[in-house]
Amino acid sequence: MIIGVLKEPSPETRVSLLPEHVAILKKMNAEVLVETGAGAKAFAGDNKYSDAGATIGNRQQVLEQATILLSINPLLKEETDTLQGKVLLGFYQPLFNHSLAKEWADRNITVFSMDMLPRTTRAQSMDVLSSQANIAGYKAVLLAANLYPRYFPMFMTAAGSIAPAKMLILGAGVAGLQAIATGKRLGAVVEVFDTRPAVKEEVMSLGAKFVEVEGAADASKAGGYAVEQSEEFMQRQKQKIADSVAKADIIITTAQIPGKKAPVLITDEMLSAMKNGSVIIDLAAATGGNTTQTKNEETVHHNGVSIVGNSRLSADMPSDASKLYGKNICNFLQLIIDKEGNINLNFEDDLVKGTCIATDGKITNERVADLVK
Repeated sequence: MIIGVLKEPSPETRVSLLPEHVAILKKMNAEVLVETGAGAKAFAGDNKYSDAGATIGNRQQVLEQATILLSINPLLKEETDTLQGKVLLGFYQPLFNHSLAKEWADRNITVFSMDMLPRTTRAQSMDVLSSQANIAGYKAVLLAANLYPRYFPMFMTAAGSIAPAKMLILGAGVAGLQAIATGKRLGAVVEVFDTRPAVKEEVMSLGAKFVEVEGAADASKAGGYAVEQSEEFMQRQKQKIADSVAKADIIITTAQIPGKKAPVLITDEMLSAMKNGSVIIDLAAATGGNTTQTKNEETVHHNGVSIVGNSRLSADMPSDASKLYGKNICNFLQLIIDKEGNINLNFEDDLVKGTCIATDGKITNERVADLVK
């Protein structure tokens, strides 16, 4: 069996597999066919893939010869027209791109989307959302530090004292926790909001202050995500956030709800209360953003506040992002490839079933199927 690695469209800089992952797949009795230049932006040249035992070919060869095609982003419509019976594996966000799911099903393509992987203990080694969010949280703070016109740490000098930057983080998931750790290392004073009381201990262990709002809906069964809250809770949360936003110099927002528009946590009124030179990095920009002014892939300057909408920050570290993503992919492939190197789709396995979007001409994921109706 041949596993094909496709080159990603610009501005994507990551690649599904690095040369170091080729050896893992060869031990699984699979051959690897890599599109020319696929790893170039992740600093992995074709010669590195060849040295690792992969074959290099053009895009058409990869599409025609590979049984499993690895592509972080969705393929072009004209390409999927010729992929009947093949397996696509990537990061396709089908809850937002649900029209693609019908195309995949109509063309009898089996599609696995790694962002739909059930977030269980067993799935941790395959969790691309966490591996990429970790990088995004780190890069968000560094980006904020570059844009912020003042120091992060406190300084006491003969010329006077500099107060530390006040950082507010909305959402203490993987990205938020990494942002806390990075902000603290740079010397900021950090406050954190999250609707899940269970994360309080983690937040405090990293040296940040956890701002509590009573009466949050139970999120223990949401797979690590936030859940929708009551109107009464939202009003209390809004007031608490408003108080913290007014004091903050740096805000990192990460709040998202699977399959829904990101909740707006920072209003125009809150933005108007912020100090000139303050910076907001909105990691939820791809699903609408956590502020009223966020625009995806853009930096908006609003009343002296810089609002950066960037959901692709992990791609700013393409080597490590690809390294982690590729390992996640290799671990998942072990679930769908048998010891002889043949495809073995066991839909009794909750991870295989949960990640599968379409197979045998049908949309198999219930949430995606409901959106297509």
